[in-house]
Amino acid sequence: MNEILCRDPNTVMRLARLGSMHQSRLSFMRVLTRRLAREQWRFEQTAFEIDETGQGHAVYTAHGPERSYSLIAFAHDLPPEKRSDRVIAEAWDATFTLFDGVPTAEDIDRLSRNIPVQEAGRVSGSELSVSRANRSVRLWEHVVTALASGVQPDRAQIDAVGYLMRTTAVYGSGKLGAADREMIADRPEFRAPFQVEMLSVYLTRWFVMDLVQHMANCRAAATGTTAAKLDIEIARSMGIGNSTGLGMAPFLLNHPVLFNNWVAARERAIQTVRNIAEASPEDVSLFRGLVERSKITIAKWHSDHPIQIEKLAGLRSDVAKTGHYLEAHALTGMNPWDGLYRWAEDALTVEGQEWIASLLLEPYGALVDGYAEEMSADNTATFRISGAMTIGDLRGLLHEIYSWAIETDWQAPQNKARAWYVSEEKLEPRLGERFEEPIEEYEQPLAPGRDAAMLYRALAHWPDEAQVAEFLLRHPEHRHVLRRAPIVGRAPYAEIRDNTISDRVLPIDMLRCKLSFFGATQFDPRSDRWVRICMYGNAPLPFELTSENAEFWVFPNLQETAA
Repeated sequence: MNEILCRDPNTVMRLARLGSMHQSRLSFMRVLTRRLAREQWRFEQTAFEIDETGQGHAVYTAHGPERSYSLIAFAHDLPPEKRSDRVIAEAWDATFTLFDGVPTAEDIDRLSRNIPVQEAGRVSGSELSVSRANRSVRLWEHVVTALASGVQPDRAQIDAVGYLMRTTAVYGSGKLGAADREMIADRPEFRAPFQVEMLSVYLTRWFVMDLVQHMANCRAAATGTTAAKLDIEIARSMGIGNSTGLGMAPFLLNHPVLFNNWVAARERAIQTVRNIAEASPEDVSLFRGLVERSKITIAKWHSDHPIQIEKLAGLRSDVAKTGHYLEAHALTGMNPWDGLYRWAEDALTVEGQEWIASLLLEPYGALVDGYAEEMSADNTATFRISGAMTIGDLRGLLHEIYSWAIETDWQAPQNKARAWYVSEEKLEPRLGERFEEPIEEYEQPLAPGRDAAMLYRALAHWPDEAQVAEFLLRHPEHRHVLRRAPIVGRAPYAEIRDNTISDRVLPIDMLRCKLSFFGATQFDPRSDRWVRICMYGNAPLPFELTSENAEFWVFPNLQETAA
C-alpha cells in the first residue's frame, strides 16, 4: 500500500477547521506534565506568608534534574470595584512571576515592588514569566464559606465554573524585562513551546488551592471553629480559568514559522498513526476507552454562544456515529486508523473530524511524542528577502499558496469589510468595520491573503527572468509580502488559507486553534471575539504527579458518568 501523506495545507489551514481543533498528546500542558513525571521533578512549598485578609506572598519550587524554578505568588486584598480582566487593569487578586532558581529574601523584596504592579514595574533576566489572576468571585466565596462551615462545596457549582481563579495575562519571552526565550531555549525542559508559561500556570493552580483553604481556615478560626479540608478530588477537578480575546488572534499571523511547526508536528503525528499497518489489541482497547472518557467531556461541554451551540450539537451527533462505527468495526484489519479517519472525513462534521484526528494519537506516544521537540522555531534566518529569486518563481509560489486570494474579488466590500488595528485606549488589537469607522489608516498588516493578491497583480507586467530585488526597488510597499511568501513556501502550514478581513471572519477560530495547542478544553465563546477556557482541569496536583497519572488526565474517569 502506498504511504499516506500529510493532509493538504489547503484543507488543514482553513479557519473553520483551525477553529475546530482539539487538544492532543502534543498540547503543551500535556508535554509538560509527562516530562515532569518522567524526570521525577520534586515540588515543595517553601514560603506561605499570607495574613487573614489574604495579603502576602508564597513560593512554590519545582526541582528538576539540573535546575529549579520557583513560582513567587503575591496575594492581594482587592476591592471589588478594582477587579477587571482587561489588559489595562492596574490591580488584581494575585500576581506572579516564575523565578529562575530559588529566590533569596532580597529577590522577593525586589519583586514585591514590581510584580504586583505588572506593566508599571520591571523585572530582570532572573524572571522567566510575569502573570496575574482574578478570583471567580461567586465560586470563591462559595468554596470559602462551605469549607469554613465544615462542609465540602457543592460539586455542581464547581463543575459549572471549573476554576477558582482565571489568569488575565501570562507573559514570557522578554516581557517587562524578563528573560528572552533565547536565554533558555536550549534547556531540555523548555525546548517545546510555552513550557515556561505552562509551568507557571501549573504551579499557580497549587497556590490557588492553598490560598482558598487558608482563607477558609482564617474565617473558621475567627468563629472558634475548624474548617473542612477541601476534598482532593474536588481540588483536582478545578483548573485555572482564562479569558482570551482578540489580543491573541494576531499571534498566529505574526509568527508564521512557529505556527507552521505546531501544525506540521501535529500533521506528521496524524500521518504516522494513519500509516500503522495493524493495531494491537492493547492499542485498540486504550483508544476505545479514551473515546468513552472523551464523551464525558463533550457531554459536560456547554456554551450559550450560537456558533458553539451548533458545533456542539454536530459534535454530539458525531460522537454517536463514532460509537456505531466502533461497534461495527473491530479495528483489526489493515491500516485501521486510516480507515477510521477516512470514514470520519465522509461521515462527520469538521469538529468531529478533528476530534478523531487528535484521539488517533493517544495510543502511540512512543511514535509521536517526539514531534513536540520540533515545535519551536528560530526565526532569525527565515525572514530575509530572497532578492535573487526570479519573478517567475515568485509568481508560481504566490499562485501555489495564495490561489484562493488571487481569485478573490478584493473590490467587493464584503471581502474587505474588516480592518485590524491597535486601540490607543485599550492598547489591544481590535477588529473594526472598515466602512463604518475611521480606522483604515491605522490598519495592521494582518490580511496576508489580500496583500499577496495585490503583489500578484503588481507583478503582472514583469518578465519572468527579472529578479525580486529589481521589483522591490520600485515597489517597496510590497516588502512585507516578499518577505513572507518565501517563508510560507518552505513552511507549508505557516499561512491561514482564508480571508482574515471579510465580513464573515470569526476571530474565535484563531483563538481556539492556538488554545488547543496549549491543551485547553471546553471552549466557551462569549462572542465571536473572545472565549473562556480552563487549563489543567482534572490534572494531578504537583505533589501527587506520577508517571501513572501524568498521561491521560485530560480525559475524565469513567466513574464520573455517575456523578
